[in-house]
Amino acid sequence: MTGRRSDAERNYRRILTVAEAEIAELGAAASIERVARTAGLGSATVRRHFPTRQALLEAVFAERAQALQARAAELTGESDSRAALLSWLRDFTDYAVSARGFADVLAYEPPAGADGDDGDTEAAPASCGTTLEAALAPLLARAQREGAARPEASCHDLVTAVAGIALATEHHRDPAAQAARLLELFVAGLSPRG
Repeated sequence: MTGRRSDAERNYRRILTVAEAEIAELGAAASIERVARTAGLGSATVRRHFPTRQALLEAVFAERAQALQARAAELTGESDSRAALLSWLRDFTDYAVSARGFADVLAYEPPAGADGDDGDTEAAPASCGTTLEAALAPLLARAQREGAARPEASCHDLVTAVAGIALATEHHRDPAAQAARLLELFVAGLSPRG
Protein backbone atom coordinates (compact mmCIF):
# COMPACT_ATOMS: atom_id res chain seq x y z
CA MET A 1 0.00 0.00 0.00
CA THR A 2 2.77 2.43 0.91
CA GLY A 3 4.59 1.62 -2.36
CA ARG A 4 1.52 2.52 -4.40
CA ARG A 5 1.09 5.83 -2.63
CA SER A 6 4.76 6.56 -3.18
CA ASP A 7 4.44 5.68 -6.89
CA ALA A 8 1.30 7.78 -7.24
CA GLU A 9 3.02 10.77 -5.61
CA ARG A 10 6.07 10.35 -7.87
CA ASN A 11 3.82 10.15 -10.93
CA TYR A 12 1.89 13.23 -9.81
CA ARG A 13 5.11 15.23 -9.34
CA ARG A 14 6.52 13.97 -12.66
CA ILE A 15 3.34 14.95 -14.50
CA LEU A 16 3.42 18.46 -13.03
CA THR A 17 7.11 18.91 -13.87
CA VAL A 18 6.61 17.79 -17.47
CA ALA A 19 3.37 19.76 -17.83
CA GLU A 20 5.04 22.98 -16.67
CA ALA A 21 7.76 22.56 -19.32
CA GLU A 22 5.18 21.72 -22.01
CA ILE A 23 3.04 24.71 -21.09
CA ALA A 24 6.08 27.00 -21.16
CA GLU A 25 6.74 25.79 -24.71
CA LEU A 26 3.20 25.42 -26.07
CA GLY A 27 1.04 27.58 -23.83
CA ALA A 28 -2.44 26.54 -22.73
CA ALA A 29 -2.75 24.30 -25.81
CA ALA A 30 -0.44 21.66 -24.29
CA SER A 31 -2.21 18.29 -24.51
CA ILE A 32 -2.57 15.62 -21.87
CA GLU A 33 -1.41 13.01 -24.39
CA ARG A 34 1.85 14.83 -25.07
CA VAL A 35 2.44 15.37 -21.35
CA ALA A 36 1.87 11.64 -20.77
CA ARG A 37 4.28 10.65 -23.56
CA THR A 38 6.99 13.03 -22.37
CA ALA A 39 6.57 11.87 -18.76
CA GLY A 40 6.83 8.23 -19.87
CA LEU A 41 3.34 7.47 -18.55
CA GLY A 42 0.08 6.38 -20.08
CA SER A 43 -2.71 8.86 -20.75
CA ALA A 44 -4.91 6.95 -18.31
CA THR A 45 -2.38 7.53 -15.52
CA VAL A 46 -2.32 11.25 -16.22
CA ARG A 47 -6.13 11.38 -16.43
CA ARG A 48 -6.47 9.61 -13.06
CA HIS A 49 -4.68 12.59 -11.52
CA PHE A 50 -6.05 15.25 -13.89
CA PRO A 51 -9.30 14.28 -15.67
CA THR A 52 -9.19 17.33 -17.99
CA ARG A 53 -6.53 19.54 -19.51
CA GLN A 54 -7.99 22.43 -17.52
CA ALA A 55 -7.49 20.49 -14.27
CA LEU A 56 -3.86 19.87 -15.25
CA LEU A 57 -3.29 23.52 -16.16
CA GLU A 58 -4.83 24.68 -12.90
CA ALA A 59 -2.62 22.31 -10.89
CA VAL A 60 0.53 23.55 -12.63
CA PHE A 61 -0.45 27.17 -12.15
CA ALA A 62 -1.66 26.67 -8.58
CA GLU A 63 1.81 25.59 -7.48
CA ARG A 64 3.39 28.67 -9.00
CA ALA A 65 0.65 30.96 -7.69
CA GLN A 66 1.41 29.63 -4.21
CA ALA A 67 5.13 30.34 -4.74
CA LEU A 68 4.26 33.90 -5.79
CA GLN A 69 2.05 34.14 -2.70
CA ALA A 70 5.01 33.10 -0.52
CA ARG A 71 7.20 35.66 -2.30
CA ALA A 72 4.64 38.39 -1.55
CA ALA A 73 4.66 37.40 2.12
CA GLU A 74 8.48 37.71 2.17
CA LEU A 75 8.30 41.16 0.62
CA THR A 76 5.64 42.41 3.03
CA GLY A 77 8.32 43.10 5.64
CA GLU A 78 10.50 45.22 3.34
CA SER A 79 11.01 48.81 4.46
CA ASP A 80 10.37 50.32 1.01
CA SER A 81 6.74 49.60 0.05
CA ARG A 82 7.22 50.73 -3.55
CA ALA A 83 10.29 48.53 -4.05
CA ALA A 84 8.46 45.55 -2.51
CA LEU A 85 5.43 45.98 -4.77
CA LEU A 86 7.54 46.42 -7.90
CA SER A 87 9.78 43.47 -7.03
CA TRP A 88 6.73 41.22 -6.77
CA LEU A 89 5.26 42.54 -10.03
CA ARG A 90 8.57 41.83 -11.78
CA ASP A 91 8.67 38.27 -10.38
CA PHE A 92 5.08 37.73 -11.47
CA THR A 93 5.79 39.13 -14.95
CA ASP A 94 8.88 36.94 -15.36
CA TYR A 95 6.85 33.84 -14.60
CA ALA A 96 3.85 34.88 -16.70
CA VAL A 97 6.18 35.36 -19.69
CA SER A 98 7.92 32.00 -19.20
CA ALA A 99 4.72 29.95 -18.71
CA ARG A 100 2.48 31.19 -21.47
CA GLY A 101 -0.68 29.36 -20.49
CA PHE A 102 -0.65 31.08 -17.10
CA ALA A 103 -1.46 34.46 -18.65
CA ASP A 104 -4.19 32.88 -20.82
CA VAL A 105 -5.97 31.61 -17.72
CA LEU A 106 -5.61 34.90 -15.82
CA ALA A 107 -6.71 37.06 -18.75
CA TYR A 108 -10.24 35.64 -18.67
CA GLU A 109 -10.78 35.38 -14.94
CA PRO A 110 -13.09 37.95 -13.35
CA PRO A 111 -12.05 39.67 -10.13
CA ALA A 112 -13.19 37.96 -6.95
CA GLY A 113 -16.76 39.04 -6.21
CA ALA A 114 -17.35 40.56 -9.67
CA ASP A 115 -20.76 40.23 -11.25
CA GLY A 116 -20.80 39.85 -15.01
CA ASP A 117 -23.54 40.18 -17.59
CA ASP A 118 -24.66 36.60 -17.01
CA GLY A 119 -25.42 37.22 -13.35
CA ASP A 120 -22.69 35.51 -11.36
CA THR A 121 -19.17 35.14 -12.73
CA GLU A 122 -17.17 35.12 -9.52
CA ALA A 123 -13.67 33.69 -9.63
CA ALA A 124 -13.30 30.37 -7.83
CA PRO A 125 -12.08 30.88 -4.25
CA ALA A 126 -8.97 28.74 -4.86
CA SER A 127 -8.24 29.94 -8.42
CA CYS A 128 -4.85 31.28 -9.40
CA GLY A 129 -6.22 34.78 -9.90
CA THR A 130 -7.80 34.79 -6.46
CA THR A 131 -4.58 33.50 -4.89
CA LEU A 132 -2.51 36.17 -6.64
CA GLU A 133 -4.90 38.99 -5.76
CA ALA A 134 -4.89 37.93 -2.11
CA ALA A 135 -1.09 37.77 -2.13
CA LEU A 136 -0.79 41.17 -3.76
CA ALA A 137 -3.36 42.92 -1.54
CA PRO A 138 -1.09 43.72 1.45
CA LEU A 139 1.72 44.95 -0.82
CA LEU A 140 -0.57 47.21 -2.84
CA ALA A 141 -2.49 48.49 0.20
CA ARG A 142 0.71 49.47 1.99
CA ALA A 143 2.13 51.17 -1.11
CA GLN A 144 -1.14 53.08 -1.50
CA ARG A 145 -1.21 54.15 2.16
CA GLU A 146 2.34 55.46 1.81
CA GLY A 147 1.56 57.30 -1.43
CA ALA A 148 3.77 54.96 -3.48
CA ALA A 149 0.95 53.63 -5.69
CA ARG A 150 -2.13 55.19 -7.23
CA PRO A 151 -5.09 54.89 -4.85
CA GLU A 152 -7.55 53.77 -7.54
CA ALA A 153 -5.45 50.77 -8.63
CA SER A 154 -6.87 47.39 -7.64
CA CYS A 155 -5.19 44.02 -7.31
CA HIS A 156 -7.29 42.78 -10.20
CA ASP A 157 -6.05 45.69 -12.33
CA LEU A 158 -2.43 44.72 -11.66
CA VAL A 159 -2.95 40.98 -12.26
CA THR A 160 -4.82 41.76 -15.49
CA ALA A 161 -2.09 44.18 -16.65
CA VAL A 162 0.65 41.59 -16.11
CA ALA A 163 -1.40 38.93 -17.90
CA GLY A 164 -1.92 41.36 -20.78
CA ILE A 165 1.79 42.16 -20.96
CA ALA A 166 2.63 38.46 -21.06
CA LEU A 167 0.07 37.79 -23.80
CA ALA A 168 1.14 40.82 -25.84
CA THR A 169 4.80 39.81 -25.81
CA GLU A 170 4.36 36.06 -26.27
CA HIS A 171 5.50 36.05 -29.91
CA HIS A 172 8.01 38.88 -29.64
CA ARG A 173 11.62 38.15 -30.62
CA ASP A 174 12.68 38.61 -26.97
CA PRO A 175 9.53 38.24 -24.85
CA ALA A 176 11.25 38.71 -21.49
CA ALA A 177 12.95 41.97 -22.51
CA GLN A 178 9.81 43.37 -24.13
CA ALA A 179 7.68 42.39 -21.13
CA ALA A 180 10.15 44.05 -18.75
CA ARG A 181 10.02 47.22 -20.86
CA LEU A 182 6.21 47.26 -20.91
CA LEU A 183 6.05 46.60 -17.18
CA GLU A 184 8.32 49.58 -16.53
CA LEU A 185 6.04 51.77 -18.66
CA PHE A 186 3.03 50.48 -16.72
CA VAL A 187 4.81 51.06 -13.39
CA ALA A 188 5.52 54.68 -14.37
CA GLY A 189 1.75 55.22 -14.41
CA LEU A 190 1.01 53.10 -11.34
CA SER A 191 3.75 54.40 -9.12
CA PRO A 192 5.59 57.44 -10.47
CA ARG A 193 8.76 58.36 -8.58
CA GLY A 194 8.78 61.51 -6.46
